[in-house]
Amino acid sequence: MTKPAQQIIVKKVKKAAHAHHGGAWKIAYADFVTAMMAFFLLMWLISMTTQEQKEGLAEYFAPGAVSPSTSGAGGMLWGSALDKSGSKPLTPREVAMGTTKQEDKARQTKSGAADREIDRTAAAQQASHSAIASLRQTLQSMPEIADLSRNIVIEPTKEGLDVALMDENGRSMFPEGSVQPYPSTRRVLEALAPTLRRLPNRLAITGHTAAVRPGAAAGVDPWSLTTGRALAVREILSGAGFPNDRFASVVGRADTEPVFPDNPYISPNRRVRITLLSEEPPLPPNLLR
Repeated sequence: MTKPAQQIIVKKVKKAAHAHHGGAWKIAYADFVTAMMAFFLLMWLISMTTQEQKEGLAEYFAPGAVSPSTSGAGGMLWGSALDKSGSKPLTPREVAMGTTKQEDKARQTKSGAADREIDRTAAAQQASHSAIASLRQTLQSMPEIADLSRNIVIEPTKEGLDVALMDENGRSMFPEGSVQPYPSTRRVLEALAPTLRRLPNRLAITGHTAAVRPGAAAGVDPWSLTTGRALAVREILSGAGFPNDRFASVVGRADTEPVFPDNPYISPNRRVRITLLSEEPPLPPNLLR
């Protein structure tokens, strides 16, 4: 007996589709990524900018004023500002720039003054060296006064440049007690006058003498003697062509300023000094401010 054919049944299961969730999460995720990029970009900019750039950014986003009123306290009789725009605070950048400008100005002023002082000192030294060279050349061109070389001392001082006619080694520039010099002294002064006239300096002439030893007989009044000798030197220079308006002073100091204070009695203390004054030239009117 044959078995009946088995019937094959195919069962198809139909799956239900899930509900549609929408795209809101994609928008949230995009916002999150954008925010993270902006954050990392901000961190990078902060790390790459300088302090001055940071202050500029802070100034850009700062409020324009802290008070909308021109009154210092917001009411009448409580203080007022001169500017109608109100009271505005200085930004950190403005404070820093103001301080920097003041420091730069002070530094430039100090540097300029130092440079001018250096230039003035260098110019004075150069002028002194030139004057010394000119005077020595004048004296060397006079062989007839070679024996007086030790009696003429040229040296710079704090007032300028001194040309001293000094008694030395038993040789005097003036006869004892006289205000008129020896002929050789007169020739020296007449030879120096043209060189002194070419130099721009004014002259101060000062007479000095040695102190009288204790117990010695008093001679001519030292004040009259030294003043007379200084006047005689001025007259000789003037007669040799030196302008009268370039004499600054003619004085006698008696024995009050010896060259050798420890021994005011020796002959080198008797001298007449011709000082070339190292005066600063007058400033132009546009600089007197």
